[in-house]
Amino acid sequence: MAIRDPGSFRDPTGTIFSSGDTILRSVNGEAAQNFARLKSSGAYDDLIGRGWIIGADEADAALLPEVPEPARGGRVLVHPRLPFISYPYEWPFALLKRAALLHLDVQLRALDFGFALSDASAYNVQFAGHRPVFIDIPSFVPYLDGDYWTGHRQFIEQFVNPLLLRALFGIAHNAWYRGALEGIASSDIVALLGRFRRWLAPDILTNITLPDLMQRRARHAPDTAVRPARPLPRAALELVLQRLHGWISKLTPKAIAPTEWQRYEIGNVSYAGDEERRKQDFVADFARRRLPACAWDIGCNTGRYAEALLANGAGSVVGFDSDLDALEGAASRASAGNLNFLPLFSDAANPSPAQGWAEAERSGLTSRRNADAVIALALVHHLAIGRNVPLPFVVEWLVGLAPRGVIEFVPKPDPMVQRMLRLRRDIFEDYDSAQFEQALGRHARIVQRLELAAGGRTLYEFERVAG
Repeated sequence: MAIRDPGSFRDPTGTIFSSGDTILRSVNGEAAQNFARLKSSGAYDDLIGRGWIIGADEADAALLPEVPEPARGGRVLVHPRLPFISYPYEWPFALLKRAALLHLDVQLRALDFGFALSDASAYNVQFAGHRPVFIDIPSFVPYLDGDYWTGHRQFIEQFVNPLLLRALFGIAHNAWYRGALEGIASSDIVALLGRFRRWLAPDILTNITLPDLMQRRARHAPDTAVRPARPLPRAALELVLQRLHGWISKLTPKAIAPTEWQRYEIGNVSYAGDEERRKQDFVADFARRRLPACAWDIGCNTGRYAEALLANGAGSVVGFDSDLDALEGAASRASAGNLNFLPLFSDAANPSPAQGWAEAERSGLTSRRNADAVIALALVHHLAIGRNVPLPFVVEWLVGLAPRGVIEFVPKPDPMVQRMLRLRRDIFEDYDSAQFEQALGRHARIVQRLELAAGGRTLYEFERVAG
């Protein structure tokens, strides 16, 4: 039986179901007609050829019984399953910017074929590796000359305002966005800008300040004062989209306060001699032997080891880190190398929860777990000592993410751990390699271990045991 996606309920034109490895979308009569027009116009083939939209084929008759009865009557489309579903509040600045530009590119190209997008939700974009792809096929509707862009405000609040938080103020959008799933309100940006600065930039004035002022007036104006909007010529709409594209293209992330991992790859004092090379060789050998279809890199930093996994047989890698500047480096690495690597923001001690309507609209990280291998390098001490998570809890969580993997244990005499303990009392009596191995042995078999230095950092390859 097909299972309805709990986040697929807001759009009455189409509903998403999953059946095994198949993603199905039922579309009603009007949406089905629009899809047929999209294909016959040439727009669908053009956008597919550019890699900008998800593929959509009509389902074989054999699959139709899988769709629950209320969803029948229109068409049933089949989409390829993406390796991992992520959300805007998990994207670093670079990925959010790519997603915003893709949305505008799709909208502009669709206009060339007589179509527009009915909304501008950031959740309509997903990533295949580092590449954004538009996934909401029912959003394509016939364009009528004079129509306004009804998704303009949504685009500003779900794409532009989060980018401006970082570009103008050096404030990461991730936590704010996670707490406000529909985006960051323009009124909040106006308040941050202040009374004088907000009028200086034409793009801010046009897209944020004046629309926010009009919204405020409309809420307090009597009904008789509301006048119908004049038609917006297509050329004017295209100009709005093009100016937004140019503005967003120039936005760059303002640096956040430097972190201890920001310079990890440059002058790293935690490894001596050939330790770094041996560590990379260990990860590469693991990938060659295990050939994971999807690996998770917890604490991926700038993606060096994710790249090693991919170069040695891994099909795809999803990386997680809480250092946003490091993630910008990871995004650049993925793009430069055209890697099937998706770097995401995640605090391992506070990952994305299930939230939204009925606490199910946006899935938590655990329920999206799909890795068949995991690596966690130079991470355990940050959780066990930096965040006071008991060592057995850390090990159990990591082993639970995938059936096999590599974990690095950093002992207490290590310079990095000593730096963490410099300004606090050492209450971690049970933090040592013996306790780590004992905790790991409760859930997994240690396949092999590599001591990078005598009594120093050690790599463990594990294989989870049943039960």
